[in-house]
Amino acid sequence: MSTPPPLRDVIEQYDLGAKKSLGQHFLLDLNITRKIARAANVVADDNVLEIGPGPGGLTRALLETGAQVTAIERDQRCITALADLTTYYPGQVNLVEGDALTVNEKELLNNKAPVKIIANLPYNISTELLIKWLKAGPSLWSAMALMFQKEVADRILAKPGSKTYGRLSVISQALSSPTRAFDLPARAFTPPPKVDSSVVSFETADEPLECVPALEKITQAAFSQRRKMLRSSLKPVFGVNLKNALDEIGVEETARAENVSVQAYIHLAKITQST
Repeated sequence: MSTPPPLRDVIEQYDLGAKKSLGQHFLLDLNITRKIARAANVVADDNVLEIGPGPGGLTRALLETGAQVTAIERDQRCITALADLTTYYPGQVNLVEGDALTVNEKELLNNKAPVKIIANLPYNISTELLIKWLKAGPSLWSAMALMFQKEVADRILAKPGSKTYGRLSVISQALSSPTRAFDLPARAFTPPPKVDSSVVSFETADEPLECVPALEKITQAAFSQRRKMLRSSLKPVFGVNLKNALDEIGVEETARAENVSVQAYIHLAKITQST
């Protein structure tokens, strides 16, 4: 046999019923998984990091391109099933049993970074993983295509003034250039989740941002009290220097967190870092 067996046969053979505790919702349609691979322009000899491959639907689409894939999976059942792919794609697959939240990607990749990160992420850890990778920046990745709940994707991409604009919007857009690749209905997954999903593509920022800790501190203060004016929410961060800092970026003290642009937050972070 020159191609792997159908994914549904693999799921039956290895008893891969999706585990709710692991946030598993499998993508079995190869047309969709190929579309995800294209969202990050995966081509032959690319080094790709995949998180939570499950039975291997997306993994197959990545391997078809000729890419080298390192796949991190917590579920031992899936590790056993994925091992069969080495027969069909010799030398292209590196399977790692582990937790993506705690693994050191650079050590794991052994000088292959920067890589492309492609994943149908478990929804319960998707935001935490995204922030981890955004902070690692271009030393770890050159492009990402990641699946999120649609409402999380909306927050990542939100613009100032919208109800969904928040801390995740600012951090994501300060550290990368995210765009929505496409949406997927719940019925595309097995089992279907309760919400629709979106694939978001990320490109690295033009220049590394050196004030990330300050940006995190400022956005935490601003958006944890988003109904308050900045003169109240940011006072614990800037103290008596707050008015001068806001004047420098042309923002009124009476503005609220959701009305401040990403670039303005970056400027505030740089001011904090320099004082």
